[in-house]
Amino acid sequence: MSTISETSVLETALRRDRWVVLAALIMVIIAAWLWIVFGAGTGTNAVAMTQMAGMPDMDAMMERAVWTPGYALLIFAMWWVMMVAMMLPGAAPMLLLFARVNRTQKVRDRPYVPSGFFAVGYLVAWGGFSALAAGLQWGLEEVELLGPMMTATNYWLGSAILLAAGAWQLTPIKGVCLRHCRSPLSFLAQQWRPGRLGAFRMGLAHGAYCLGCCWFLMGLLFFGGIMNLFWIAGLALFVLLEKTIPMGHWFGRIAGVCFAAWGVLLLAGAVGRE
Repeated sequence: MSTISETSVLETALRRDRWVVLAALIMVIIAAWLWIVFGAGTGTNAVAMTQMAGMPDMDAMMERAVWTPGYALLIFAMWWVMMVAMMLPGAAPMLLLFARVNRTQKVRDRPYVPSGFFAVGYLVAWGGFSALAAGLQWGLEEVELLGPMMTATNYWLGSAILLAAGAWQLTPIKGVCLRHCRSPLSFLAQQWRPGRLGAFRMGLAHGAYCLGCCWFLMGLLFFGGIMNLFWIAGLALFVLLEKTIPMGHWFGRIAGVCFAAWGVLLLAGAVGRE
């Protein structure tokens, strides 16, 4: 009778925690997307930026941003929130699974590891990438390879970004990272560490694997437009499908070939313009 009661309590706790974590994830994702849509604090509505992207000579009509420490911090925050909006849906299965395993550990009187520390590990990993992306954006704008519309203004740079993203999709390192993202239970079984610091380190490690899957894909924003909602939403959907659908690894490889082929065509066009 006692065993049945304990099992019932455990199942109830698991259901409650699962819904709480799921609701929190949905709220964070919605908030991140709303912040991006309304311009991420840049003063320019992302919807307007997306509409203007198809207009000719828009870069010539807009003034370049002046990079001050405050503006650099704003761009870093924009990238960081964008990473949350794009990557969190694909990471949600892992976070929900961790919360379930975590609750099981607690109910069995084992060390309690807060799911929040695990999520912070993800945020730190994504924040590190966001700092690099913001620095790269600064550098590209300084040498005028990135225009005021936050898109590549050079055919050579555009083709290089596409070729690099396509090639990365076919590398063994990408395959290893994707396997960890697609098999969260295996990761938890092999990498489980007790305590809050252990949870943070696990989140940091799995967040790094997420970056290994997607960092070159995020680089495609320099080609399509950092504030272009079509590219942001399209890449977010791509990341989600690659990590969750049954044939996601083949989906990613086929996309890699397509990116590379696009890059070759763009490169041929650049050579033709010489």
